[in-house]
Amino acid sequence: MHSVDSDDLEAKRICYACIGEQYLSDEVRAKGKRAKCSYCDKTRRTFSLDKMAERVATAFEQHYYRTSDQPNDYEYMLQRDKELSYEWNRHGDDVVYAIQNAAEIPEDAAQDVQSILEEEHSDFDSAAMGEETEFASDSYYKEKKVSDDAWREEWYRFENSLKTEARFFSRTAATHLAAIFDGVDALRTRQGQPLVVDAGPGTPFHTLSRARVFQSEDKLEAAMCRPDLQLGSPPALVAAAGRMNARGISVFYGANDPKAAIAEVRPPVGSKVAVAQFEIIRKLRLLDLTALKNVQMRGSIFDVDFARRLERAQFLKSLSNRITQPVMPDDEPFEYLATQAIADFLATESSVPIDGIIFPSVQVAGDVLNVVLFHKAARVEAMEIPSGTEIRARTGQSTAEGWEVDYSVFEEVPPPPPKVDEEKEKSPGWPDFDAMPALAGERVDSDPREPSLRVMPDSVSVHHVEGVVFKTDEYQVRRSRWEKDDRSPF
Repeated sequence: MHSVDSDDLEAKRICYACIGEQYLSDEVRAKGKRAKCSYCDKTRRTFSLDKMAERVATAFEQHYYRTSDQPNDYEYMLQRDKELSYEWNRHGDDVVYAIQNAAEIPEDAAQDVQSILEEEHSDFDSAAMGEETEFASDSYYKEKKVSDDAWREEWYRFENSLKTEARFFSRTAATHLAAIFDGVDALRTRQGQPLVVDAGPGTPFHTLSRARVFQSEDKLEAAMCRPDLQLGSPPALVAAAGRMNARGISVFYGANDPKAAIAEVRPPVGSKVAVAQFEIIRKLRLLDLTALKNVQMRGSIFDVDFARRLERAQFLKSLSNRITQPVMPDDEPFEYLATQAIADFLATESSVPIDGIIFPSVQVAGDVLNVVLFHKAARVEAMEIPSGTEIRARTGQSTAEGWEVDYSVFEEVPPPPPKVDEEKEKSPGWPDFDAMPALAGERVDSDPREPSLRVMPDSVSVHHVEGVVFKTDEYQVRRSRWEKDDRSPF
């Protein structure tokens, strides 16, 4: 302890102007008592040094650790090596400097805070044994590395709960997902990019490519005739389960590159793949999983919630890989449960309005992106086709040289209807059904969703799958043979 008595130290006060750390300074300015500062002699809003020490102790408990006052085994080995001129120095910063640097306060104030904390943490037994205690005058401190172990454990319980306990009404899953994603629209990457981005008109992300595999000429021709119906999101009755949707929930999977769209549907050799571009016609909000790995959390160590937010940010950095890791076909029913639950939560329960997710392609390397638009944003606008139009498609034609591939669509529209005299009398005795609102309700099968996508008919193309290229890492199998004896490793 300094020559000043402990009670006298605790009675000292420090003003917000003597505290450079913004969060703590603002707290003193807002909640402090107006009094004379012991360090600048100005009368301002102040905290007692006792309260200041309490705030420092809490911050250090969450964000710092006291380093060992002895070398570790490796450092001992270096010291014993006579060929090396290794000199061991204790890791971290001197306790007074660590306090001064963390709170950005004058050195004499940091010394006073250290003295108060050393007195609070000292005990007779440790002193008798010569053991160093927290905030001892010769102690050193270093910032902790952020660990997301608790979040990883929660994620494991979340996945296990979906697989073995409650799949559809899991309070555990809902609570965990809310903790992960609430307020995600306020997060930024190191470069200042948001995690929730705009897509649609006037944005760089305004078109998507979508592919569908065909092994039947009739179905392929139907898709060529009406790509809005056949290449858009499927009807609920035929919507298969996918990475981001359960069976029967119709969503729109697309990609920012046509070749990526083809790769994602994993077409068999010999099949044909139709690809179309879709224009996003209204503003949508998408969660960009590719940005998670660069997320940065800003805050103050004197904010008691900052440590958990740092741990959350650390977990988010690995979440993109967890969500998009390759899954073997036989494992898909179980391994997709977590990602399906995430999509359902973001689509319906999240406090942040989100229409879909951007995620990296599993099938194609590079800067290729996939997008899933949730059901609420997956409706494709119907093509403008006059009533009575006959549409035909062909995939080729016979020529003198043989069959020539030729994908064409022909639309035969009816002639314009004859003009009707506006003064034409209506048949007496027949009610005007169009003028009766009570009878003009919506059709039972009408879709209340606002269209989000518009197919670009001229973008439709057909790809013949002639072969598949695999990128692999090769590892040679080593084989050995020896005669059995007592030294056999088996």
